[in-house]
Formats: sequence, structure tokens, C-alpha cells
Amino acid sequence: MHFEVYVEDLSGKTALEVLLPRIIGPEHAYNIHGYKGLGRLPKNLRAHANPASQQLLDKLPAILRAHGKAYATSPQHYPVIVVCDLDDNCRRAFRRELLSVLDACDTKPHTVFCLAVEEGEAWLLGDLAAIKAAYPKAKNAVLDSYSNDVVCGTWELLADALYPGGAKALKKKGFGVAEEQKRRWAEAITPHMDIEQNNSPSFCYFRDKLRQLLAGA
Repeated sequence: MHFEVYVEDLSGKTALEVLLPRIIGPEHAYNIHGYKGLGRLPKNLRAHANPASQQLLDKLPAILRAHGKAYATSPQHYPVIVVCDLDDNCRRAFRRELLSVLDACDTKPHTVFCLAVEEGEAWLLGDLAAIKAAYPKAKNAVLDSYSNDVVCGTWELLADALYPGGAKALKKKGFGVAEEQKRRWAEAITPHMDIEQNNSPSFCYFRDKLRQLLAGA
């Protein structure tokens, strides 16, 4: 099986480059495509994608159309996985929007939408032992205050646990610095993660969906 994975940011791409092969095993192939933010779905889902955009939802209709055409004869062997942060969106409404993109394809690729709740850092916070292994001086009081997949300002909470001065200090350094710091956290923490013991329901959904695809191949 060959997986094509689309994720909205570079920290997510960094995390999946470690986690994905551990979930699917070495006998399966994959590509991971990272973007520079979530973006917005175009009003016309059949229009050509804006070539200047580097955001995932702007490109998603064209991506799914292309996959549908390319693998029309055996879509189950070439699944598309789309990983987005839920942020503060309504889960049901957001999923309905994503499914509308798939419905607009003349030939639908085999597609799974996975939503990190509320953000990709929730998957890191699902394994506190991994965070402590990567950052032994992480603030336990902050980490212990987290409830898995709660909408609470997830990346900010991780910053408060790991970054000198916390999220407030990191935000002062600007968007680019914060994004790079998220990528560094993903790079440092994911090698220590136990994919079987993660407490994030949205991570477990992602992991189990991949395994279901493999089982059905």
C-alpha cells in the first residue's frame, strides 16, 4: 500500500515522518506533504487551485481530484490521509466541509480525514513520558494540568511547560519563530513516543484508521 499524507504545517510533517513508518511498518510506502497553514476551502470546489497558495485547504480540492484520476482503478491501494488541526471549529461542521470536497470529485480517491484536537501538539501531550524524556526540565505542574484533546490553547500550554517565559515570551518573537519552535518540539519528542500508549483520542483515531486501511487492503 502507498499512503499520500497531507498535513497543514511543518511541525506536523516532522512528527509524522517519525510516527507514520512506525504505525504502517517498513513494507508500505508513503509521502508526507507539509503546508504553511490550514487556509480556506475555495468557494468553487471545481476551480483550479491558486498556484501561489501554500496552505492546505486552498489546494485540497485539486489534490483530491488529481488522486482520484490517477488511482481510479485501485484507490484502496493508494489512500489519501488529510491531517488538520480542529482548532476552535465545530468538529461535525468541519468534517462536513471536508467531505464536500470529496463529493465534488468526479472520481473519489480513498480518503481519510484526521483532525488533531485541538492542535497537533495534542498528540505530543498524549505521551507525557515522551515529553519528559526529551525535556527533563519540563514543568510538571503545567503538563499535569492538561486534559487530553481539550480545547485549551494546546500549543501555548506546551510552550508554558517547555519554553523559557512560556507562550507569552514565544509569541513576542513572532509567528515564524513560534512555528520553528513547534517543529523542534515535534522533532525532539516524537522519537520517544510510544504509539500504543498515547492518551490523545485524536492520535489514536489517526493510528487506528491507518491500521484499518492496512487490514482492508
